[in-house]
Amino acid sequence: MAAELTVPQLSAKHRPTLDQALSAIRSRAYWSPHPEHPKAYGETAPADGLAAFEALRGTRLDLGQPGTDGWTGAEVSPYGPELGVEYPHVDPDVLLPAMKAGMGAWRDAGPEARALVCIEILARISARTHEFAHAVMHTSGQAFMMAFQAGGPHAQDRGLEAVAYAYEEQTRVPGQADWSKPQGKKDPLQLGKTFTAVPRGIALMIGCNTFPTWNGYPGLFASLATGNAVLVKPHPRAVLPLALTVKVAREVLAEAGFDPNLVALAVERPGEGIAKTLAVRPEIKLIDYTGSTEFGDWLETNARQAQVYTEKAGVNTVVLDSTDNYKGMLSNLAFSLSLYSGQMCTTPQNLLIPRDGIATDAGHKTYDEVVADLAASVGGLLGDDARANALLGALVNPDVKTRLEAAAALGEVALASREVVNPDFPDAVVRTPVMVKLDAAKADPEAPYLSECFGPVSFAVAVDTTADALDLLRRTVREKGAMTVGAYTTSPDTERAVEEVCLEESAQLSLNLTGGVFVNQTAAFSDFHGSGGNPAANAALCDGAFVANRFRVVEVRRQA
Repeated sequence: MAAELTVPQLSAKHRPTLDQALSAIRSRAYWSPHPEHPKAYGETAPADGLAAFEALRGTRLDLGQPGTDGWTGAEVSPYGPELGVEYPHVDPDVLLPAMKAGMGAWRDAGPEARALVCIEILARISARTHEFAHAVMHTSGQAFMMAFQAGGPHAQDRGLEAVAYAYEEQTRVPGQADWSKPQGKKDPLQLGKTFTAVPRGIALMIGCNTFPTWNGYPGLFASLATGNAVLVKPHPRAVLPLALTVKVAREVLAEAGFDPNLVALAVERPGEGIAKTLAVRPEIKLIDYTGSTEFGDWLETNARQAQVYTEKAGVNTVVLDSTDNYKGMLSNLAFSLSLYSGQMCTTPQNLLIPRDGIATDAGHKTYDEVVADLAASVGGLLGDDARANALLGALVNPDVKTRLEAAAALGEVALASREVVNPDFPDAVVRTPVMVKLDAAKADPEAPYLSECFGPVSFAVAVDTTADALDLLRRTVREKGAMTVGAYTTSPDTERAVEEVCLEESAQLSLNLTGGVFVNQTAAFSDFHGSGGNPAANAALCDGAFVANRFRVVEVRRQA
């Protein structure tokens, strides 16, 4: 097929971006090519983005995919409205061979061309960030500003980061080499060698409900940039953001002269559960999954033909030992507990506090005082309904509401949840966090703090000493995993001790955060999301290991 976009054109446009991304992953310094502020996209962008989103509602999104055997779609916004978008339902027996057919030319294009095409896809998505923000908001329940940033530039950063790592790993080996081995008085042995990065096959990206783009883009672009075709299977409640992504990707691939079927969408009918069926098909060689531990474990056990990358559940913990900025600590934790109603895989759950209290710059604070002050800080942060709506968003599904309501019976309630009315979306289910006091001295193997309680629920756990807190931290990370760990201490010895626990158990640690950086946020190109070294996830976003096994290097030797 004729290419409207040539590699030289793409190189002139995007090679500087690729070079900057490569520099950023090596330096780990702050960098982002995608603006975080809505005004950066032009004066008319907010209105244009909303209009584009509204125009999608009640329509059929035809991607022109082979194997379409019907239409499906039943998304209802956590804010209330039905989206009414229909998507193609596919017959995998037809679609998967069509996806595989274009992989030879995509492989032969080489790492640089693939990277540049991927960056063009991201650039076009970036230009539509306002539209995507509404799609993310109305499928995940995130408040608009969070949907704009996390679902837009931050997700695009993570996708670009994966492209940079993919390019770095594929170009580690030269494309060709002349080999000459001396033989003394005889002529040397001489061979010409070529080395080609060869894709695994078709990748299956299984999307999540809460962060469809942020969690989806790393795997999608890591697989595509390493030469694989990618089948995107969205969460049934959050199809639209990934369907739009697939549409953009198919358009760019076609314009660049490649088969658009290298990226395709698989949407399930209500209750169909196609992820299990697709995951074990022999054509599927890579799987990216974010979601429950139960299904993640099932994939790791049963999808034996595929390399499986999972991000599952964990018990995120903050150890409170001491602080020289008590007010800043409370403010920082309050925000971390409140953001997106605690529906982030990085939100703190267990707050481990010595029962005798902690030393602070405001004097010694008992366990009860620390808990009461933190509850008051959360209450103050969310006391104004407009600010509460802007921070909390909406509960993503009824299961979160059920867990929230049940948590109040688990112990003494230090902070009760309250209902918040969203005047723009009266059907939205908005609730402030609940905080429950528990005691680790009660050796209960079924204690609530020993497993994840996803949503706006936290446990203020009284422990005998900081050393006991570290023992409990180690246990929960080892047995249940953790995406994040936080600690507050003014003691160098305690700091080293908590750091040692996290190094030994492979958990990402944030120390003494009291300003505008929070334990549940990570920056692409600098921070690693997850470690791949504890039960919460078997991969990190993003490092070399996340991309290196998505391709293999095949060598061809020729007699010189």
